[in-house]
Amino acid sequence: MKIHTTPRPTLLPLCGALLFLCPTVQAGQELRMPNIFGNHMVLQRDQPIRLWGWAGQGQGLTVAFAGQTHTVTPGADGRWSVTLNALPAESSGRVLTVKSAVSTLSFEDVLIGDVWLCGGQSNMEWRLRSTRDADVEIPSANYPGIRFIRIKPEGTPEPRDNFPAENSDGIWLPCTPETIGDCSGVAYFFGQRLHRRLDVPIGLVNAAWGGTMAQHWVTRQTLESLPAAKPSLEKYEQKCRAWIEGGGEKGATRRFAADQKTWEALAKVAREKGEKDPSGKPNPRSYLNPAQGRIPAGPLNAMIMPIAGLSIRGALFYQGENNSFGDTWIPFRETFPAVIADWRRLFRNDELPFGMIQIAGWSTRRSMTYDMNHHTNVVREVQFKTWRATPNTGLIVSFDANSNSNIHPGRKYPVGDRAARWALSEVHGLTDAVRRGPLQWHGPVYKSMENTEGRIRILFEKEGAEGLRLDRADARGFYVAGADQVFHHAEARVTGDRNTPPGVEVWSADVPNPVAVRYAWSNLPLGSLMNGKELPAFPFRTDTWPLKPHYGETLYQVVPANGDCPGQ
Repeated sequence: MKIHTTPRPTLLPLCGALLFLCPTVQAGQELRMPNIFGNHMVLQRDQPIRLWGWAGQGQGLTVAFAGQTHTVTPGADGRWSVTLNALPAESSGRVLTVKSAVSTLSFEDVLIGDVWLCGGQSNMEWRLRSTRDADVEIPSANYPGIRFIRIKPEGTPEPRDNFPAENSDGIWLPCTPETIGDCSGVAYFFGQRLHRRLDVPIGLVNAAWGGTMAQHWVTRQTLESLPAAKPSLEKYEQKCRAWIEGGGEKGATRRFAADQKTWEALAKVAREKGEKDPSGKPNPRSYLNPAQGRIPAGPLNAMIMPIAGLSIRGALFYQGENNSFGDTWIPFRETFPAVIADWRRLFRNDELPFGMIQIAGWSTRRSMTYDMNHHTNVVREVQFKTWRATPNTGLIVSFDANSNSNIHPGRKYPVGDRAARWALSEVHGLTDAVRRGPLQWHGPVYKSMENTEGRIRILFEKEGAEGLRLDRADARGFYVAGADQVFHHAEARVTGDRNTPPGVEVWSADVPNPVAVRYAWSNLPLGSLMNGKELPAFPFRTDTWPLKPHYGETLYQVVPANGDCPGQ
């Protein structure tokens, strides 16, 4: 961004520079805009484009871009906003200028295309440089029409009107081999596929933070309305009260020093006895202000609120792992759908396309009984049911792309590519020119089951089941149970002919009278069912039996409702 300011003898040059670098300096007194607007940015095509910022009260402003000129006068609080008329895609960079009587903001190399907000936790934050395909992707990443901006991970108790621009965070960067390594891997592969197919500029807004939960990406107002979120809010408030009553920052410093001194004394005694240092060494992070960081609504306040109202094409959200620990799955049933509702409200679009990445899983595979009740199964089912109950959303399977049992799978390309398939098919309405039909973006979806002579036949919805098959005729991932609700590994084969829709027959010699089937139902699922495009089937179960997760005594129970799959 170029900033032209008429010299004013009452301001030192450094102060003038800081004014535009730090939004807290004389807020609302000088012309400025939030950091989501900058050189190399992408503005949303085919929609009215909202621009906003701050200036001195009563200053007349002129906004000029792409042949349009708009005038506006800031309100009493110094805020102003302008909405440009919708513009078609444009790959040639143009200049956006905002002028007041005393200064001018000039943003260069501005493109018009599709802007996608890519949020969530660590698997969305995970940079391209750390993915399996970095060695071949980064050197060839010469896409002038792809731009990205990373929002610094932070959490605050109150909504912010801007995010910081420091180092490579908070600024728009063109896609080059020198820059793209810092882009989200999933977002890059997603944007690359869209750019190549649509031939329009793509802007990727990375707003993700590892370790966050769904309740961190929902507004405080919404959280207060969700019964399941009440315990976490109360726990947070208790920590904040204890911090204040304990003397705030000074009190925490004193406590840390005292605890450190006590531990060092114990460690000295242990060493003199030839023993190991005692456990419980004070961690400085445990003495930080609890009203900052990964707190209820915190990341949304710091990372999403500064761009609320931005004209965007849609959102891609990859989150759920941290709601798979302890009892955090309990509020997830309410907070995960609330993320979609809140983001749609904040971006002023009740039909905002929202793509969800279903979590992959991690760790070593344990006993069947243990994995059957793992919290990840609850999270995936909540994600699936949210997709089925919420219009203009998509759900992307990812478990089959994890070959190293890590909570951070290195293969991000399949995830980004499948997400792009969803966007191309459902958001842009593209078709398969070769098959002359809909563009397939997901695999088989469970529809119903039927018992036949000691076996269960699973039927699938037509869309997604074309070319139904098992990888190398391998029936991995199927389990079957009788009325005793004890599951056993099962055999399976694809059935169907010209007169019978394709399905999967499941059986086990250990279960003569089966009543339920589960597929890919574990922390890190095994599964080999797919369609002709090698798009994997969604994990499913035919039963609605309560699950007993490993933490606490709360049972996860499914209440059949509109939008649920038949048989669930």
